[in-house]
Amino acid sequence: MTLSDAELERYARHIVLREIGGGGQMRLKNASVLVIGAGGIGAPAIQYLAAAGFGRLSIVDDDRVDLSNLQRQTLFGTDDVGRSKVNVAARRVRAINPHIEVLAWQHRIDPGNIDDHVRGAEVVIDGSDNFATRLAVADACQRHHRPLVSAAVSEFEGQLGVFRGWEADKPCYRCFVGGDPERPGISCAEQGVLGALTGVMGSLAALEAIRAIVPFGEDPAGKLLLVDALAFRFRTLTLPKDPGCPSCSH
Repeated sequence: MTLSDAELERYARHIVLREIGGGGQMRLKNASVLVIGAGGIGAPAIQYLAAAGFGRLSIVDDDRVDLSNLQRQTLFGTDDVGRSKVNVAARRVRAINPHIEVLAWQHRIDPGNIDDHVRGAEVVIDGSDNFATRLAVADACQRHHRPLVSAAVSEFEGQLGVFRGWEADKPCYRCFVGGDPERPGISCAEQGVLGALTGVMGSLAALEAIRAIVPFGEDPAGKLLLVDALAFRFRTLTLPKDPGCPSCSH
């Protein structure tokens, strides 16, 4: 498999980067990325993953576009209200980049179907909106040794982590959050969220998915990026591996 003349021109700004180059762009073309959730995090991530040239982009979401989504989910427009998010997203992806394959799955992720999705991907972005789904995705990534890029936003704050808990010195997602699947969640409707911040965090998630396929710079696994838009501040914390974690300690 090679890059066509059109692809060489399309990805020229990647190819001239010493850390990516033509070889790195080929690795992206041969790679498959899975996005869980086409909402505030997923919508911007999907656009940049498509533009970056991932060979296969799979999207899973059971929701439909609501008018209240449009304040932050700029992948969608007013005419899309009421339509399936994954179907609209797939159409947008094809318009952004006709050189890639996009798969759309309109259903909710659960422990019964997550393995089939994760098994076929080389990196996973989780932008889901509930804790039970996040744990199911994280556990599947741990089982199949797939890098997990997990991002979340609440009001004016965002967080981003990369997890490879099967490695001896790296924590898994459960090391970070614990294991209570009944942890209560607060929705955007109840709490509110700054729309542009979801764009920042979704773009950063896409960046880390690219880095997982074409390593450059420092390894982010085992660290947590915290964004505080009120304080104009980015912080990075080191996450320890939990020696008693039921998921990765063995």
